[in-house]
Amino acid sequence: MEQATVSPKLLTGMRGFALVWFGQIISLIGTNMSTFALTIWVYERTGSATALALVGFFYITPMLIISPVAGALVDRYNRRFMMMVSDLASGVATIVVLVLYLSGNLEVWHLYITSAISGTFQAFQWPAFSAAITTMLPKEQYGRANGMMSLAESGSGIFAPLLAGALLGVIGLGGILAIDIATFVFAVGVLFLVNVPQPATTAVGRESQGSIWQESIFGFTYILRRPSLLGLQIVFMVGNFLFTIAFTLLAPMILSRTDYNELIYGTISSAGAIGGVAGGLVMSAWGGPKRKVNGVLGGWALTSVFGTILMGLGRTLPVWATASFMDAFFVPLINGSNQAIWQAKVAPDVQGRVFSIRRLIAWFVTPLATLIAGPLADFGLEPAMQAGGAMSRLFAPLVGTGPGSGISLLFISLGILGLLFMLVFYSIPTIRDAETILPDYDAAEMS
Repeated sequence: MEQATVSPKLLTGMRGFALVWFGQIISLIGTNMSTFALTIWVYERTGSATALALVGFFYITPMLIISPVAGALVDRYNRRFMMMVSDLASGVATIVVLVLYLSGNLEVWHLYITSAISGTFQAFQWPAFSAAITTMLPKEQYGRANGMMSLAESGSGIFAPLLAGALLGVIGLGGILAIDIATFVFAVGVLFLVNVPQPATTAVGRESQGSIWQESIFGFTYILRRPSLLGLQIVFMVGNFLFTIAFTLLAPMILSRTDYNELIYGTISSAGAIGGVAGGLVMSAWGGPKRKVNGVLGGWALTSVFGTILMGLGRTLPVWATASFMDAFFVPLINGSNQAIWQAKVAPDVQGRVFSIRRLIAWFVTPLATLIAGPLADFGLEPAMQAGGAMSRLFAPLVGTGPGSGISLLFISLGILGLLFMLVFYSIPTIRDAETILPDYDAAEMS
């Protein structure tokens, strides 16, 4: 195997990872603040769940379309540089939104375009960072590192919704967008201080080399030849489809059931962030169960019950906040366990390509879910659950009637489906025994 060179002038290892991790926390605080503020702006302007769903649709669709090529480029070029490009492009998109807002020209459809730009460049961020963890840290630290990343994602959300809610009346949407831009600059600056070693070339890496088209489709063939890896991503495909429908409608449900109370919505969002932090701390210290598959399937089942179903049953802030906490608490367990499996089984020099396709498989149904969510609420369940509606007599004792009750019923239904699917997946040996069926990449390289 070829040896990767490491610059002695830059931080690497756990110190380097910790610095990048801190930069991500700062950047995510800004991103979550602007996302929260723009969510309020769009829903108050339109009153439409469909309009909110379309912002998500235009973000994720180009991300998925470009993912195969992005993965190939991540493996070809410097991964730190790819992360920088991704952050800078997202920052530019936010600048455009800020300029339009300050000039009085911002419209909802502008957010569709800027979301598409951000999504396109974010296709590089996740595979680059995931693959960077593999080269910066030893295998036994993968679970903890992934727990730290979940902690960063959740921790940034503790203060972001409350800060955004409090600052909206003081500095307005423009001020919050300016804060977001500053945090992007900070995250990029941190990357200049860290060395992300390029991976050594492995046998599978040499076999996969070719044209950009050949390298772009390599991830598909790699995963299809390994049914256990494909099975794991089908788990995420199903889970993401169900829970994207539900949580695309969280803001409309809460805002419509509380007379557009931003503080209640912000409190629920912060409760979820606290749950994510708690789960991330547990995962960072624990590293997950010995059998990571148990963390994946068990985590999905638990969040179905204590997150999604409970959220739908709730009608008061304490219940909603508890459901939000529990839903987010299990996310680091799910994602950290799954990530550790893939990082151990896939050779580092092909992880960009494989991880991009891995996300494509898990998320390709998400645009469909976002498109379904809005109309399903606006034209289906919401009218049916109004007083005298087609379904109100049957389900009113469970979720009540009036604005938001149809979405509540949808949450409960999707949570039940999620639990049933996870039980089915656990009964399939190809998925349940994935870790024993597949050898670690370093063991395969030595054999």
